[in-house]
Amino acid sequence: MAHWLVKSEPSVWSWDHQVAAGAKGTHWNGVRNHLAKQQLMAMKIGDHAFFYHSNEGKEIVGIVEVIKTFYPDPSDESGKFGMVDFKAVKPLPRPVSLAEVKATPALSKMSLVTSMRLSVQPVTDEEWALVCKMAGV
Repeated sequence: MAHWLVKSEPSVWSWDHQVAAGAKGTHWNGVRNHLAKQQLMAMKIGDHAFFYHSNEGKEIVGIVEVIKTFYPDPSDESGKFGMVDFKAVKPLPRPVSLAEVKATPALSKMSLVTSMRLSVQPVTDEEWALVCKMAGV
């Protein structure tokens, strides 16, 4: 299983919104970056991703699961981009802030630190395990 991190501004789509979507989950649309698109295309059913609140909060707050792989995003008029569907798995017992990630030497190469603007990012197994430990999972 691969691991990922997906970002959303809480005022647009928050962890609470994701939880409210229930088991049917919801699509992750609006990605317009080619590298982020490639990350979405690499996702498989059952992969897990950290749910990160960007701009407001700047913290990893939960874990979501891929329930539908890459398919066309109808909001993209160019037809170049797509989306996947996620469902909420669980909130983190303790959110992990961007400041904490940056202050942890073992996470210095994490995409959240090195490619901060990218909305869909890969997470290594080691990074996943460490962030989960920091969060009390």
